Amino acid sequence: MTALTGTRTSYDGLVDLVRAGALGPHPGTLRVAVAFTTRQAVRHDGRGTGYRNEVLSLRLAEAVGSCAVEPGALPDSAVEECVGADVARLLEHPLPAVRVAALDAYLMHVLPHTPAHGARPVSLLAGSSLEKSRARAKTVVGLLDLPPGATVLVVGVVNSLLEALRSRDLRYIPCDLKGGATEWDEPVVADALAAAGRCDALLVSGMTLGNGTFEPLRRHALAHGKQLVMFAQTGSAVLPRFLGQGVSAVCAEPYPFFWLDGGPGVLHRYDGSCPGGGR
Repeated sequence: MTALTGTRTSYDGLVDLVRAGALGPHPGTLRVAVAFTTRQAVRHDGRGTGYRNEVLSLRLAEAVGSCAVEPGALPDSAVEECVGADVARLLEHPLPAVRVAALDAYLMHVLPHTPAHGARPVSLLAGSSLEKSRARAKTVVGLLDLPPGATVLVVGVVNSLLEALRSRDLRYIPCDLKGGATEWDEPVVADALAAAGRCDALLVSGMTLGNGTFEPLRRHALAHGKQLVMFAQTGSAVLPRFLGQGVSAVCAEPYPFFWLDGGPGVLHRYDGSCPGGGR
């Protein structure tokens, strides 16, 4: 796996490497052919609450890069602005979601999810939306190496993840910028970094790339030697680049996501154990 070295260990440092063509073709030579959004609302059977997703995706050759946004936050013009634009231009776009999706598409193109780049495929069986959600959660939580009773900061509240943590006798502090409460009326904190000091490990959504909260959490994990496991639909090809630089493991899930159909799918597990991983 291509890892970041020296002083360029930040998200901005990774963008600089891509801009310079240090990881593959110069981004100015590659153009996005297709841009689209995916909007979803869901309430699983047996659950009392639901949620919405909105994702911007960019197609670069065979690769699709994605960034989730708050529903309704992405202007319609963003899709048109991306089509036909080169990646270098999109990495300078004023919208963070466009910049993240463009970086993700580029890295998916040059460093796809293969064993040579540190990925281990994990099959998701066909099933209902809830069955697939729980199967993904089991894979994600399986990347944490913690004893019973440890406390996990969960950034990006997913009820199936909370269930999976409880099944392992792990405590958790749920966190989301919107605050609120979980399915079980547990309070959701809004400030992840403020809560991180009370936790033994961090379980974090890739959405933090798009809202600017990833870097402070990565630096906290690195400074305090804590596990930082990422579950990534947003930035699935971006986050594995930070293995060994604060990120301990990634469950990468590129488009199409598990919630789009009931058929079989695949996740990509990065934990540094696969040849090429973590270097």
